[in-house]
Parts: sequence; C-alpha cells; structure tokens
Amino acid sequence: MSEKIPVTVLTGYLGAGKTTLLNRILSEPHGKKFAVIVNEFGEIGIDNELVVGADEEVFEMNNGCVCCTVRGDLIRIIDGLLKRRGRFDGILVETTGLADPAPVAQTFFMDDNVGDKTALDAVVTVADAKWLKDRLKDAPEAKNQIAFADVILLNKTDLVTPEELREVELRIRAINPFARVHRTERCAVPLEWVLGQGAFDLERILAIEPEFLDSDLHTHDEEVQSIALSSEPPLDPDKFFPWIQELVAKEGPKILRSKGILSFKNDPQRFVFQGVHMVLDGDHQRTWKPGEKRESRLVFIGRDLDEAALRKGFAACAA
Repeated sequence: MSEKIPVTVLTGYLGAGKTTLLNRILSEPHGKKFAVIVNEFGEIGIDNELVVGADEEVFEMNNGCVCCTVRGDLIRIIDGLLKRRGRFDGILVETTGLADPAPVAQTFFMDDNVGDKTALDAVVTVADAKWLKDRLKDAPEAKNQIAFADVILLNKTDLVTPEELREVELRIRAINPFARVHRTERCAVPLEWVLGQGAFDLERILAIEPEFLDSDLHTHDEEVQSIALSSEPPLDPDKFFPWIQELVAKEGPKILRSKGILSFKNDPQRFVFQGVHMVLDGDHQRTWKPGEKRESRLVFIGRDLDEAALRKGFAACAA
C-alpha cells in the first residue's frame, strides 16, 4: 500500500475555505509534487500568481504541481496523470461546495488501474464555524461532507464566540465522532495535519479518543449515526468477506463510510479496509508488532443502520 500514490479529497460547503486550504498546500515550500484535480478552473479561483502556464486541460504551478480541470471522466484524467513522466507525491481532488464526496471517493476504488496505483489517504472537510449549524439544517450535502470526513478543519473560528465554537463542535461530533477536528483561522494548519493521514488507521483516532471503541458509544445526529465494533478473537476471512460484501450490497446506500483494522486467524499481518457506500477497498498493511494487541476494529457511519444486526453479523465472523 505504501507504493501507491496517496489521494486527498478536499471538500466543504460553499465559502467554507477549501480554496484557501488548497492555495496554502500549493504555495508551501514543501518541495513535493502534487497533481490537483478540480471541478472547474473558473470556480476554484486559484491565485493567478500560482499559475505558470495553462493549456486545454493541464497546467504547471510554481511548486511543481499539475492541475487538471474535470471536463470529462475523472478516471480518464487520473489515467492521464498516471501516464505522465515522473511520480507524484500525492493527488489532491477539490470538489464543488455542493458535492457529495462519495462519488469522488468511490472513483479510487472502482477502477482497477487507478486502484492499483492510488489509495484514498483521507477525505478532508473544511467547515465554516459561523455558518455550519445553519447549513446542517438546510443542506444535506453539508451533513454528508461532515459524515464522510477523516479530517475536519473547523475554519473561521475567529468569527464566533468560544460558546458558539463548542456548540458547533458538539454538532460535528454528533455526526462523526471519529474524524480528527482542528480549529483553524484561514485554514492555517501544518500540512502534516492534512496530508499523509492514513485514513485507514484507527490507531490515530484511539490516540485522541481512547473511549471511542467503548461498547456503549453510539452517537447520532437525527438520522446520521456511527457504530463502532470490536473483536478480540481473530476473524475467519471466509466468514468476514462474504458477510461484509453481502452487507454493503444490501445496505450500501445507507452506509456513508466504513473502515476497519482486522486480525485474521493464521495471518501475521493486519488487514485494513475502508468503504464508501457499496464500494470496498482493502489490503494488508503491515505485520502485527510483538506485544501489540491483536484486535479487530470496525466503524460504520450511515443512516438508519441496524446496530443489533451489525453486531450479530460481525460477531458471527469470529474464527
């Protein structure tokens, strides 16, 4: 998996600060080369001084970035990027403010060529601290963007009171308790908070919120809920894979995100996976370390999920 090019999806509602974040990434003197895919060149508003030269579809930027406008199929554009000379350190995909990030994320699972060479590193959502509460009430897309996120930048914190900030954080946690939340002004964050996140790895979450896998944890925001499952006995892959595949085939539209770290019987390596709706992607990550607790951990975020059925089905996968 380490050989694959990491993909970061940048999302967030209109005006939240996605372009500000993207411009920060592009202008930082990090020396890395990123391919950037945006929905429309006109919409993204990249600062003119960043653009060195443009042609019909691809243009170079001052720190070695390549930017594409999505005028055709996303897979076709990614295939084209992968064929270009030189290796990218990463791919950034900026969605429109009104977009559900699911179709973009699914792209990196559904095409064999793209999936062989790229891996979804994280969905990063920029949220407007001042207006997010209102958007959660009247814009389903805003709620989806929070629910899908692996990292949330709670931006424009200077425009709200400490009480308002705490309240909006509680609303975020009610929808998505496992995302890492960073308070920001003008999206000023260290790049390591956004890039190289390893969206698969629940260890980062547990380091921040050790109680996350408590059996009683069950948060929900109206119809959006999160369910965390764990198992100390190793799993039987011949039971688990048919179960998870049947589950997403039937309940996929309700499951916004799924991810897990799994311990299979007679397997010295950790297996990690994540899913978007009905599309799953997974691979062995690394060998379990000596003394490391071999425990399977699984998380679902979605709407109208049957928690009892999920727990029963998962428990039945034990070896």
